[in-house]
Amino acid sequence: MKIGDFDLHINGTYIIAELSANHNGDIQNALDTIKAAKEIGANCIKLQTYTADTLTLDCKKEDFIIKGGTLWDGKSMYELYKEAYTPWEWHRELFEYARELGIDIFSSPFDKSAVDFLENFNPSAYKIASFEITDYELIRYTASKMKPIIISTGIATIDEIQDVVNICREIGNNEIVLLKCTSAYPAPLEEANLSMIPSLAQTFGVVSGFSDHTLGTIAPTVAVTLGAKVIEKHFILDKSIGGPDADFSMDKQEFSDMIKAIRDTEKLLGKVDYSMTEKKKKSRQFSRSLYVAKEIKKGEVFTKDNVKSVRPGYGIHPKYLKDILGKMADIDYSFGDRLNMNELGV
Repeated sequence: MKIGDFDLHINGTYIIAELSANHNGDIQNALDTIKAAKEIGANCIKLQTYTADTLTLDCKKEDFIIKGGTLWDGKSMYELYKEAYTPWEWHRELFEYARELGIDIFSSPFDKSAVDFLENFNPSAYKIASFEITDYELIRYTASKMKPIIISTGIATIDEIQDVVNICREIGNNEIVLLKCTSAYPAPLEEANLSMIPSLAQTFGVVSGFSDHTLGTIAPTVAVTLGAKVIEKHFILDKSIGGPDADFSMDKQEFSDMIKAIRDTEKLLGKVDYSMTEKKKKSRQFSRSLYVAKEIKKGEVFTKDNVKSVRPGYGIHPKYLKDILGKMADIDYSFGDRLNMNELGV
């Protein structure tokens, strides 16, 4: 499966820098963040495409006031989304700039009009945010564009996850990535439940990954060891910019450290390979093999006293010791001679 030119099964982990609200209302911040994401080695910069009116109602009734211990308690949903949204008139410039720099770019649409709008820019994929996973019509419409669809599962039940996978497949879109996500900002480590990453892949027959809202680099790094092929993390140029997402976003140095940790982890994981590489062959000099420990004359018997399993590994394999003991030597051997198969007829 590919996202743009990136093959998830060959090229390693696809790392998404989530811009979200981290432009703080300034397009230059957005452009500078895209450039920084490219400089530190992110594979993609991701936007969010909505307006306050496409997400909620401009209403101050209790139902529309945010509460529950979030960073945004006391604000109305409309107020938050009006502050956080990325102006649609910026999109063309942001897409063109990212492509000019050579970094992938796509977005999370939050309604059908956003999908139609984003189609103008031919994004390489679409991302469905965790709170939108219950919007089956949005998922159906987005999947119908036949681009890879990345879906965060943060608030979903297992039945809802199965439903959205089925919706994509019914349309004929099998390019599905499910992201483990804890929809808390920031998310406590004990709620990350990274063991779900391999389970998502196995249970639903998809590529799995991790949309991370924890602090630090340990969670995404561990996620890669569990098979995550996509990592998404909120990225901010500098936390002094401020904004709704600043507190749980990584700055340039932190994000760079995370990318390095992920790439180092990929090197450590390597691949399943039982073949004898040249390095392995060379290192076998330090393994044991059978050598003559005392001078042996032709016709004398090989014993535990005159044949031993020792380093280096240039002689025959120690497993043949039992076959050699008790046999008579056909030639003379001096101390330190290696034993070999041809002489012994083993």
